[in-house]
Amino acid sequence: MQSQDVAHRHAPAAASGPADVERAEALLVEHYPRLVRLAHLVLPPGLGRARRVLTAHALTQRALPRGRKQADLIPAQPAGRTHTRRDPGDPAARESDPGYAYLRERVLRAALTAARPHRGLPPLLPRVWGLRLLPRSGGADELALDQRLSKLSAPARAAYVLRGLDRLPDQEIRKILDAAGVDDPGGALAMANSVPAQPGLLSSPEFDPCTLQARPTDLLRRRQHTRAALGAAAALAVCGALLALPHSGWGPDGAAAPVYAENPAAQAALDPGKLTRVSPTAWRAAARTDFSAWPARGPLTGDKDLLRRALAVWARPGQNVRVSATPGTQTGGPAGPPQLLYAGQVDAARVVILYDGLRIARYAEPADGTQGAALDFARVDGATGTEASALVLGRADGNVQYLLAPWVTKAATRDLLKPAAAPTPLTVTGGVTAPLTSPALATGNCTSWTVLQVSGGLGTQLATDLGELVPARLTAGRPGAPGAASGPEGLQAWAPFACSLATERSSGVRSVNAWDYAEQPLPDGSGAGQWVCTRAETWRGDGAAALAQFRVPGSRYGAVTAKGTDTAACGPRDPHVLAGVLWKSKGGHWYLLAAGAPDTVAIHASGGITASAPGSLLISKAAKGAQAQLKGTLAGGKAIDGLH
Repeated sequence: MQSQDVAHRHAPAAASGPADVERAEALLVEHYPRLVRLAHLVLPPGLGRARRVLTAHALTQRALPRGRKQADLIPAQPAGRTHTRRDPGDPAARESDPGYAYLRERVLRAALTAARPHRGLPPLLPRVWGLRLLPRSGGADELALDQRLSKLSAPARAAYVLRGLDRLPDQEIRKILDAAGVDDPGGALAMANSVPAQPGLLSSPEFDPCTLQARPTDLLRRRQHTRAALGAAAALAVCGALLALPHSGWGPDGAAAPVYAENPAAQAALDPGKLTRVSPTAWRAAARTDFSAWPARGPLTGDKDLLRRALAVWARPGQNVRVSATPGTQTGGPAGPPQLLYAGQVDAARVVILYDGLRIARYAEPADGTQGAALDFARVDGATGTEASALVLGRADGNVQYLLAPWVTKAATRDLLKPAAAPTPLTVTGGVTAPLTSPALATGNCTSWTVLQVSGGLGTQLATDLGELVPARLTAGRPGAPGAASGPEGLQAWAPFACSLATERSSGVRSVNAWDYAEQPLPDGSGAGQWVCTRAETWRGDGAAALAQFRVPGSRYGAVTAKGTDTAACGPRDPHVLAGVLWKSKGGHWYLLAAGAPDTVAIHASGGITASAPGSLLISKAAKGAQAQLKGTLAGGKAIDGLH
């Protein structure tokens, strides 16, 4: 059974006094991005992306109380506390702020009203003449989630978003939906359960109406309305351009949007002849072993037309371009000529990979010359040699292909669930691997987890595909000094917990470490349970996730007992962890098992279970379904909370 260690939520305290319009505006500005995202996700997708964005902003801005009399309805901070600006992305900060809850209810009520059939949308929508404002396009996962949400009712979408975005329990969601005027909150929650929880996707740029790209709207129509002659001339120009297209169907800039700015730096960035190209042997004498030392490879590195299309689309992605980026990655054009890493054909697409010192950009267009293209970005700033050993070239039919660093001499595949099995050699041609199974594309039960093993001057390392351009490096050992996961101890540590890597897909993960921090004898004498903490670090620095996992003897897989997001626990800054699980013995008795890192000198449980124990392990009899809050004391006297 998984952990019953939970954090208790408290209802906001009663207001201590009235609030004014200025405070109401400050609250709205502080939480504006999250409130707009909430409205955007609750509104019906049938509105269209552009109108949905403008409507979400209009509804959120109209949530601001009009006049001092309405503003007085916002609850003040609980007595004894002052309002200081806090991180609006901190769930504890938001839920402890009654003003945020008040504004969230107003936005939610307005979005639900606008989503009802036969109800008109607000008449005072913001207008941007001549431009269409659209969120950044996501990947296949975001599109699939948007399609699933479109089949839900507006209350069900609201329940799903409140659970995934604000991480609220079902009981709190019922109260919010009821206060917003939903007739059947329980039914909305039940319907929301039909869509798998994917909180990471809800925070993606696909659903961010505050990060927009602008496109023209009715340019031709407005020109025709001004003068028929200009319209005829425009039509003639378009026809002439079509006649001049090459047989492949591409123009010089491919799927790029029209030029909207010209300056020397921008023009240099679009010149294929000015791309940085590194010699094949430069890495041997390079001061850094990162992507800047990679040579240009692939059979199409001399195709200037392809390279120009890739550069133009990067600078100005058109409407037929699908743009995706790992969280925290900017998608703007390069500041100057980037470095060429690869140009060639991968499966049915021509692929170009570029590097600008901070980001990897992967451009792909159909090899058959049909319109449309894909542009993917990933942050790689500060990449070390081991983190810069492989890039994803493409995925197809459940497989992935990698482009390897020049210092990699051997490549192989390995199943993490079979630590004793020998690695399988992988063919590498021109730095490109043969296809191997991608766990990022796997569906159904987790029966294997195939990883890439590379060897060379930097040793032997393991990396796994988590659905992004850069595979995540796998390590094992105590935080702050982990070793490569390719050794016998690392493989044994990862084997029962490899399937938990699925929770970190498409999260911008840089590396994942497994730390076997405790063994706990079971009270029925059936052996010892294994406690492991896996921590995923991200390229952007925030959003790190730590999972406490527990495995009983004889079990092939471990179970996640607690999860912490944006936490320092189990990491180099705070190499400590404490977690618990409610466990049933073979004799039918229930126990609370809790374990901390080796430097834990005492553990205390409160709430549904009251118990204490010296040292780093706690065992206490418990009732089925009991819940407990854990606290620990470290050797230096510092107190720590249980991971949750």
